[in-house]
Amino acid sequence: MSDIDPIGMIRIARANGGAEEPGEPLDLGRRVRELRKARGWTLEQAAREAKLARSTLSKIENGQMSPTYEALKKLAEGLSISVPQLFTPPSRPQVSARMAVTTANEGQAQATVTYEHRLLAGNLKGKQMLPYTARIRARRLEEFGGWVRHDGEEFLYVLTGVVRLFTEFYEPVELRRGDSAYYDATMGHNVISLSPEDATILWVTSLT
Repeated sequence: MSDIDPIGMIRIARANGGAEEPGEPLDLGRRVRELRKARGWTLEQAAREAKLARSTLSKIENGQMSPTYEALKKLAEGLSISVPQLFTPPSRPQVSARMAVTTANEGQAQATVTYEHRLLAGNLKGKQMLPYTARIRARRLEEFGGWVRHDGEEFLYVLTGVVRLFTEFYEPVELRRGDSAYYDATMGHNVISLSPEDATILWVTSLT
């Protein structure tokens, strides 16, 4: 296990997972087809709404012709969008089909004086969230060298034992198995174990 603090772990995850490869140039024909199918329309229905010949719409979708601006205007009006939206890809794919499984005996371990983290879905790049479990070693707030704070939001779920969550702007709160907290991670925060054994929690930190 390597000795790395939670902020460093999150920073590394952002650096390793945040950068995506640039996308391919927009395919107008594919974009039109996706917009049509998202509405559940056949070629005939879409052509009727856009006041275009079915053959014209078919050629546009298959990249067999470059539509005039007038045809683009008709297409946009028929789809109830603006012309620029025809050339704007969806902000996020509807289905990414990405998946990562971490079994109980897997997960990269990261140890600190106060926590012992186990990273989950470590081989998945470009994550929007960083999930990890933590065994809480700390028993006193004084064991921390100050507040932990970092960008993003964070979700905490108690798996075993009892913990006390300290935050910069709220009174400390005691959390038991099954309890959870969601908070702004730029606000200072620390967690200690109250139970005789080290408590374990699930943490999920946003990376965007």
